[in-house]
Amino acid sequence: MKKIKNILFVLTTVLLVTNCVTKFDKLDNSPKDGNQIISDTLYIQQTPVWKGFNRPQDLIIGKETFIYVADTDNDRVVMLNLAGHVVGERSIKKPVALAQDFQLNLIVCAQFDTLIEGSNITYSAVFKLDMVAAEHVIANAPLIRLLPNTSFDFLRPDREYTGVASFFDNGFLVARKGPSNATLIDPDNSILIFRKKVLSDGSKIDTLIGRVPLLEPLGTGLMSASNISSLTSFSGNRYDIILTLIGENSFKTQVLEFIKNEDFTGYQNKLDPFVNDMMTVAKFEKPEGTALDVFENIFVADAGKDSIFKFNSFGDEMESFGGPEVFDSPHAVAYYDRILYIADTENNRILRFVLSTDID
Repeated sequence: MKKIKNILFVLTTVLLVTNCVTKFDKLDNSPKDGNQIISDTLYIQQTPVWKGFNRPQDLIIGKETFIYVADTDNDRVVMLNLAGHVVGERSIKKPVALAQDFQLNLIVCAQFDTLIEGSNITYSAVFKLDMVAAEHVIANAPLIRLLPNTSFDFLRPDREYTGVASFFDNGFLVARKGPSNATLIDPDNSILIFRKKVLSDGSKIDTLIGRVPLLEPLGTGLMSASNISSLTSFSGNRYDIILTLIGENSFKTQVLEFIKNEDFTGYQNKLDPFVNDMMTVAKFEKPEGTALDVFENIFVADAGKDSIFKFNSFGDEMESFGGPEVFDSPHAVAYYDRILYIADTENNRILRFVLSTDID
């Protein structure tokens, strides 16, 4: 723990030195495709635009406030400071989803190639990068593959890992999809649960303990695991999550609340259908990522509608904006210190915005 604190002190000092104020340009957020909110509040784009990416599909703000980008078609995870300067990168094939635990480990959904009986086979995979062991030099971080792990896993190259979310206790969830969903025992469309297992020597390892129950692998309504595209966890000592789905589902962004009482332990939908804007049928086309601000407002990156939607914690729509003039298939959104960071995937860039009401 002392080592982590020392690293955080050094990293904070670096951020204070390198961060700078940049110019703001106004962005028109008038309605496009009939799905935006009309209001007096404008989103203002911050310059410069961060370029040099190739179809980035995820980004997160780390616990130490570095920005990590899954630069998918450049086969790397990029580490930037808040000023947008690249401070490191790690080669990894096709990264698509990122999370970070409170031990500062990065968890990455990506791919790897291996030879099996003389044939080169590509697998979707889940990796952990130990940033503390590398003293936060991401290129040197030890890389541990968590999935695939068993001999059965290696029989299923058609399974994909599409989302990850970590919690206060350093456990995490991984979203998985695939074509085999007839069995009730281990359907491909699932959310996998990882927890820390304590070994005899007192060390801890990440252990797959099962699947989130009560999710329908091919469901078209509530509590579905059909074609999950992202997972997002909430802050604090709880296991609540937001999931997005890009399959044939009426409610493609769902908030699941973890309940534990005498009668029930598990997830249930927090927002009722048809009651609020978020739970309106066909509200989203292809939601690929979500983020939360300090007030637990929810931002949704919809790659199908080229838009960023904002909802309050009750699911009521607030300031949404975008359209094809602004974005091309945005896959991820992150929030930190009143700034929205957006992976504008098909435009190969990262954009930043602030609300006009948030400018001092």
